Formats: sequence, structure tokens, C-alpha cells
Amino acid sequence: MSQQFIAEPSFWKLFPQANLAVLILDNVNNQGESSARVQDLLAQANETAKKHLTADQLSQNLPVAVWREAYQKFKTKKGVRCSIEALLKRIENGKGVGTISPLVDIYNAASLTFALPCGAEDLATFSGSLKLHITDGGDEFFALGDEENSPTLAGELCYTDDAGAVCRCFNWLDGQRTMVTENTTKAFVILEYPNDSRTVDLQAALDFIAQHAQAELSATVVRQAILTAENPSIAL
Repeated sequence: MSQQFIAEPSFWKLFPQANLAVLILDNVNNQGESSARVQDLLAQANETAKKHLTADQLSQNLPVAVWREAYQKFKTKKGVRCSIEALLKRIENGKGVGTISPLVDIYNAASLTFALPCGAEDLATFSGSLKLHITDGGDEFFALGDEENSPTLAGELCYTDDAGAVCRCFNWLDGQRTMVTENTTKAFVILEYPNDSRTVDLQAALDFIAQHAQAELSATVVRQAILTAENPSIAL
């Protein structure tokens, strides 16, 4: 059976109106430093992100508040936050989001521009299909730099494959086994939203990443889609 990404019924039970925007890329050149164009995109996005911070407290801004609420619906490690909150916190603190690698910079630029969580994995590292579901716990997970296994919790919402967890607590933290590196050529990119109120923004963010990955990284767009409860899977 061919590899798939599937959001399982346990996910849709929590978030029946959710949108999952998926982009599959091939022939990605993620070598070396980001081009001047990509670094400029990220710099522009750091400025654009400030428009999403209108409240006195970070948690009161809608792009953060909606995820604070979403994270109440499943088991999490204490204090974990959605990835977009972590990025916007850097903007609020004046630190900004710096360059990491060409593909990561492009999707971070999209994340900041649209105030949506975005992540990517090295598709070639997946063991079997990728699933988004409530786990029974015990899935193997090593974050970057970890030397000891930090297994998932029972009741945690995670991306997993046959070898363990790929991303924990929905969109909190990627594992080192599947993370994008300079050797990544096939990438699975995903943006999430817990309801269907930002479908247009999700599509615009997908198009942003696809456009710049093609122009700057010589990538090929294999397929893209916005998954819903009625259309919960896509071939990898």
C-alpha cells in the first residue's frame, strides 16, 4: 500500500471543522545558506507579523488565543505552546525570527506573514504512512539534541509514523529523526487551523510556499490540498 498522510477520526472528533493544508515537494535544494531573496522574504515577514500583535498580552491576540483554546482539548506536556505562538513571541520581544535553512526560512516567512503554524518534515525519513491522531502514548520521540527518549503521553494529539512520533502536541515540536536538513530533497509541509474560518489564508500560505520553493529551491510541487473531515487523507 502506498504511503499516505491521514488525519484519523480521533482528530476530527476534537476539531470537526479543522483545515489541514498540505504541500508535497520534491527535488528540493536545501543546501547552504538562504539566498538574498529568501532572507529578504523572512525579513519582510518579521515586519508583517507585527500587525498580528494588537493586544496588550500575547495570549489575547487571536492567532495565539485560538491555539491556547485548542490545546485544552488534548493531553499536553506542561507549558507547551503552538509553534506560531513561539514565533510571534520572538517578534513581540524584538528578537525576530532568524535564518535557519532555505526551506525552513520560506515556511517560517509564510507562518509569520499569515500568523499560521507551519512545519515541514523530510518525507524520505517516514516509516510507513503518517497519521495525525490521539495516541495511546509511548511513541518514541527524540527532539533535536535529545539523547534520551521522550515518549508521547496517552491522550496526546500527535503526528506519528510506524517508527514513532514525528511531531508532538499537534504542532509544538518536531523530532530529529524526520526534521528537514540540508540533505532533504522530498518535503512534507503542513499548516493547520482548528476551524474553517481561515481557509483562504491557508490556501494563500500554501501558494506562497509553493511559489518560493519552486523559484528559490528548484523544487517541484507534487501535490497540494486542504484536508477536511470529508477529505481526510492525501498520498505522499
